[in-house]
Order: sequence, then C-alpha cells, then structure tokens
Amino acid sequence: MSNLLGAAEIREIAERIGVRPTKKLGQNFVVDANTCRKIVKSAGVESSDIALEIGPGLGSLTLAMLECAREVIAIEIDDRLAAELPETAKRHGFDQTKLTIITQDAMQVSKLPRDPTVLVANLPYNVSVPVLLRFLELFPTLRAGVVMVQSEVADRLVAKPNSKTYGSPSVKAAWWADLTSAGTVSRSIFWPVPNVDSSLVRFVRHESAGDEALRKSTFKIIDAAFAQRRKMMRAALSDLCGGSAAASTIIEASGIDPTIRGEALELSDFIKIAITLSK
Repeated sequence: MSNLLGAAEIREIAERIGVRPTKKLGQNFVVDANTCRKIVKSAGVESSDIALEIGPGLGSLTLAMLECAREVIAIEIDDRLAAELPETAKRHGFDQTKLTIITQDAMQVSKLPRDPTVLVANLPYNVSVPVLLRFLELFPTLRAGVVMVQSEVADRLVAKPNSKTYGSPSVKAAWWADLTSAGTVSRSIFWPVPNVDSSLVRFVRHESAGDEALRKSTFKIIDAAFAQRRKMMRAALSDLCGGSAAASTIIEASGIDPTIRGEALELSDFIKIAITLSK
C-alpha cells in the first residue's frame, strides 16, 4: 500500500513552497492518513470512479483517492498548491496521468474535462453550502460523495423539518440527494488546529424533484420562507404572491395551512406551492 502524507511531511511541503495556511481561504490541512482513508471509504470510491476533489490543499485526501479511484480531478484555487500536487503524487509512487488539476475558484467552475462520479472534499466554512449545491446542480453524474464541513453546517445540511437547524440548505440539497451524517472528526487531525468542530456529510443522489424551471421557482419560495423564519408562510410569501391574502389563497390551494411556518414544511410542500403559484 502506498504511503500517504503525514504531519511532518505536510509541514515540510508547506514550508518549502512558502504556504502559510490562511483563514481567508479556510485552509486547515488534514494531517492524518487514517482519517483520509476513512473519508474515501465512506464516500464509496471504487476503482471505476472518476473522483472529484474540491480544495485538495497539500494532497492528503488526494493521495487516498488515488489509491482507490480510476482517476482524480482536483480543483485548487492556490496556484502554488496546484503546482506541487503532481510532484507529491509522483514522490508517493502514484501515476500522475491519473490526476488532473484545475487551478480555479470552485465557485467559478462550470465544466470539467470528464464527468465525475463521486465527490470528496474538505470544504471551507464560508463557501461549503454554495459549493456543494453548485456541484450537485452542475454535475448530475455525481452519484455520491462525502464532504467535510464545520459541524454547524453539517447539522444544517442533514436537518429534518421542525428542528432548529432546518433551513434553506437542508431543503435545497434534498432536491438532488439524500444527505446523512457520516460522523465527526477530531480537531487534532488538522494543521493548523481549527477552533471549530468538523463533521462528515454523506450524500447519495436520487432523481431530481423536477425540471430546472420548477427548481428555480421552488428555490425562490424556500428563500422567502426562511428569510424571516418566524413568519407564517402567508406573510413570508406576501411579496412573491402580491399580498398576504393572495399568498393565503395560493398556499391553501396547495393543500397547506397558510399559518404554518417554513421550518415545518418538506421539499414536496414547497414544490406544491411553486406549482400552484406558477398556475
């Protein structure tokens, strides 16, 4: 089995290429090889997979993916890290032709050289939800994956209705996939050690809930419902529907109580309202 990166080597690479982890880019590098293998296993990466990684950093997870996948596509915003990654793979005995690196901001990526089948990523706190939703939307070939995010974000992504953490990320992600918790990770596996806890979220894609027009109209309703989450739905949707009375009529026609709050509704309920409103 190939050796993966350890803490000492990670620090050595960072020093050699002049990288100091920055809060701005949310850089906390994973320094524990066992955790990397656990994440890749949890994502179900197989020998036939084209694995996609967002923010590979110094390559800890990348090497663990190269052990299992047919090919790895890595998106890295920092050009120093992107340039070093193939060298790291080579030093550890991996075939560099199996690794494709895209030096770009993940939020600007709109196409990839090949269709990815599985996603594995250690996502920075400030962009984790928009990045995940963007990639679920843009790349329907992604069948499954695991993302490592701040625990607070993980709770929001896997939340169910009528819970404090349930909100627009929970409902929007459910449009494309079933999301479940895949456990927590210790702060000590990172360098530098973050001052927040991290968790793993696993997703498995299902058939999307409708076409793109319906998705956009449903997401508008979700955004309005959670913009002020203590509001009843008739008040939350009054701007979209042309007043509170019109909103009440539309919500009732969808078979939903207009005095209910958004946090009590499932994705299917928001879809019903979107369909009624479009009529």
